[in-house]
Amino acid sequence: MEPTSYNSMKEEQVTSPSDNEKGFVNPSNVVELDAGALFVLKSRGSWWHSGYHLTTSIVGPVLLTLPFSFTLMGWVGGVVWLTLAALTTFYSYNLLSAVLEHHAHLGRRQLRFRDMARDILGPGWAKFYVGPLQFAICFGAVITGPLVGGLSLKYIYLLYNPHGPMKLYHFITICGGITLVLAQIPSFHSLRHINLISLFLCMTYGTCITVGSIYIGHSKNAPTTRSYSLKGPEIDQLFGLFNGISIISTAYACGIIPEIQATIAPPVKGKMLKGLCICYFVIITTFFSVSISGYWAFGNKAQGTILSNFMHEMKPLLPTWFLLMTNLFILLQAMAVTVVYLQPTNELLENAFADPKKGEFSVRNVVPRLLSRSLSVIIATVLAAMLPFFGDILAIFGAFGCIPLDFILPMVFYNLTFKPSKTSLIFWLNTFIASASSVLVGVGAIASVRQIVLDAKTYRLFADV
Repeated sequence: MEPTSYNSMKEEQVTSPSDNEKGFVNPSNVVELDAGALFVLKSRGSWWHSGYHLTTSIVGPVLLTLPFSFTLMGWVGGVVWLTLAALTTFYSYNLLSAVLEHHAHLGRRQLRFRDMARDILGPGWAKFYVGPLQFAICFGAVITGPLVGGLSLKYIYLLYNPHGPMKLYHFITICGGITLVLAQIPSFHSLRHINLISLFLCMTYGTCITVGSIYIGHSKNAPTTRSYSLKGPEIDQLFGLFNGISIISTAYACGIIPEIQATIAPPVKGKMLKGLCICYFVIITTFFSVSISGYWAFGNKAQGTILSNFMHEMKPLLPTWFLLMTNLFILLQAMAVTVVYLQPTNELLENAFADPKKGEFSVRNVVPRLLSRSLSVIIATVLAAMLPFFGDILAIFGAFGCIPLDFILPMVFYNLTFKPSKTSLIFWLNTFIASASSVLVGVGAIASVRQIVLDAKTYRLFADV
């Protein structure tokens, strides 16, 4: 064979007309696709499955913080930003999907966020900005998962043993153990049934929280001095406003749209839009009902997680069975969310340690997969136990990571890919959203860091919050 014949054959295989027509790159080409893409990002799902993945990646226990974000923004600010964030993210995720479909049609299917950055912005942006940023957000979500699950387990424990000796880090460790087992599920597509259950779980506990807030708001246990005014001096109110924006932005954040679209079997055209419609139906159903009912019931006394308001002086304000059921649903769904956000980490680990020329379940690949995934979960669990400060951490993630990935880069990718006319509405709409979001990144980051400094006196490692 001539020296150039292998490369010619490889190029012909990747860009064959049948592949281009379908909008995908042949996944059997181990030369072009690394082990992470082959073993974790399998393209076998339907648009229904993408809807399950999207819902789990966005609608999670973070919605428990939405009433608290209203205490920082008030009725008008809270409702307006909750609505604007929904419209903007739905729009931006569709832009990302359109860019992905465009490149797939050209024979270059982008399976990861860093692939998009590499092809559109350049390899430096992918290696030093988008890749590390996405990893930080996703691994941050993995840290948060055992923490939220631990808080739910502790809540259940205190219902039956208010003065028990177990501490929060004990429950976080238990949830880390559950995550350790779930982390061994081989691929993103393998999570489709878990994420379907997750969809129903988040709708169920969202309904429970809404019903519980309304019940308490009408009961004798309702706050006697319910107020909806913003607390503190004007400077605190201003920074609180941007902190609330960061929290809500985090609630709508996904950060793994390309990876979710990668799980869809080709042709992919139009399938993500259907999946997003499923996801945003659940978002509208849960986000607005929980935030509005929780803020209405408790006013500016709504705590960092609304479940804390369902207890008063260690006494439940709702039937014990109701609180047990709600927390159990939250615990289970938190584990599903954690495993979803493990997938980018798993993909990186497979890419680093697996051999794409060996079988997915060969000893050569199973042993490093088991060890590397277990180690990543152990690290996340230890960090969760050390730093159990949910609300403030969410605000930091929203400002530094979620806003750039979900409100800025989709607009930039679309304008650079399709090059709309500078006199067109879509060009200026994208430019305005990206510019305004850039300002929010700076101000939100300052506000979030300031809040952590103010709360620093309550911080200590392995705190039992």
